[in-house]
Amino acid sequence: MDDTFAHDLDPGGLTPREIVAELDRYVVGQREAKRAVAVALRNRWRRQRVSEDLRDEIHPKNIILIGPTGVGKTEIARRLARLARAPFLKVEASKFTEIGYVGRDVESMVRDLVELAVELVKGEESRRVAARSREYAEDVLVELLEDLATPTRRPLVLDEEDEDRKAFIVGDDGVVQREEITVGKIDLLRQRLRQGDLDDEYVEIEVTESHPLGDALSGGRRELGSVFEGMGILPKQHKKKRLRVRDARRVLRTRETERLVDMDRVVERALERTEQSGIIFLDEIDKITGAESGHGPDVSRQGVQRDLLPIIEGSSVTTKYGVVKTDHVLFIAAGAFHTASPSDLIPEMQGRFPVRVELHSLSQRDFERILTEPRNALTRQYAALLETEGLCVSFDDAAIAEIAAIACRANTSLEDIGARRLHTIMELVFDELAFDAPELGLDSFNVTTQYVRGRLDGVLEDGDLSRYIL
Repeated sequence: MDDTFAHDLDPGGLTPREIVAELDRYVVGQREAKRAVAVALRNRWRRQRVSEDLRDEIHPKNIILIGPTGVGKTEIARRLARLARAPFLKVEASKFTEIGYVGRDVESMVRDLVELAVELVKGEESRRVAARSREYAEDVLVELLEDLATPTRRPLVLDEEDEDRKAFIVGDDGVVQREEITVGKIDLLRQRLRQGDLDDEYVEIEVTESHPLGDALSGGRRELGSVFEGMGILPKQHKKKRLRVRDARRVLRTRETERLVDMDRVVERALERTEQSGIIFLDEIDKITGAESGHGPDVSRQGVQRDLLPIIEGSSVTTKYGVVKTDHVLFIAAGAFHTASPSDLIPEMQGRFPVRVELHSLSQRDFERILTEPRNALTRQYAALLETEGLCVSFDDAAIAEIAAIACRANTSLEDIGARRLHTIMELVFDELAFDAPELGLDSFNVTTQYVRGRLDGVLEDGDLSRYIL
């Protein structure tokens, strides 16, 4: 077993209970869905520790999350992927079309997943060599800026460990004096560079740029541009450029990082990471269910399912980095299923999603928890934004309850869009305060029930809430 990869898949050795606890920090409620994805992630950890002859026979148990929009389906899958440091791709099933029709082919999602995996692993390798890249950039800048410093002399400062060194000298008059050492240009420049004193100085360095015709010929597609450069058709151009030190430092660090990172190793690890821990989130799966109409926008929904089926069952997809097998990629599908049900999927597709979890609509109590409990709660976000203006914002518990009640009422009266309703309501509450904050001259502001009602009374009195609360 590759121990390095096992560590990648299991950064903290989290149990299902611990995984649910981590998800609770960002997503309120929906415990059944969290339990399902936690077990799926833990099963991957378990599979890596099964004997090799049985390991390849254990396939992931794909999941269907059923529930209205805005209840946490996507966020649960996204946070799970971050927790596992796994490549994660969200795609909308409705964007795919059957072979022979205009639209994206289903294999494109695997290619996109590999691209994300390469960027993920490359980022990890870049962080590993970051210290060496910083040192290289510093050395180059010191050499370029050498004329800006002159040698100085300073007393030699010794600690207790240096007592045995010859730290003192005897002068001609017999007086014992402390020795002085010369601090050269290099030491002085390094110190000034690290303090940022030279950030606005200019230096001339060599930079590498893509050929100006690259974007035109490749149509903006990065992979085609890379192919042209690799074939020597559009080689990269090297030229001298005058930059500020702060910008030159970034260019030099990037250049050295690219030199130090072994892209062959990155690609190898990325392909393995994709195959063994990749997660594809198929949103709006309900949009490709239902009976065939034979024409119009509903053409061949079952055809799309038939094209998706080999990818979900396990097949080999050719990418520019190599062939990727999808046998052990975890698929999490999601849909509201207002006018359809999972049983409307073709039988083969149903069999590939054995785990089905229903997510519940959010209650007023859920909205109150969403506003206060998660690490990225909206109340914390707005408070942090206004704190940059020197304004400390706090919330009464009653004000939180009032906002939650209004959101619940709007979702009942209009279409239920879940927690997304809170974004619009919070914008209405903070619209005036966010505009006036720089001129208010206040140190603190407490959001009360009266303030919330004052901002939203006109909206609540109007029978057509949709005019104000989207």
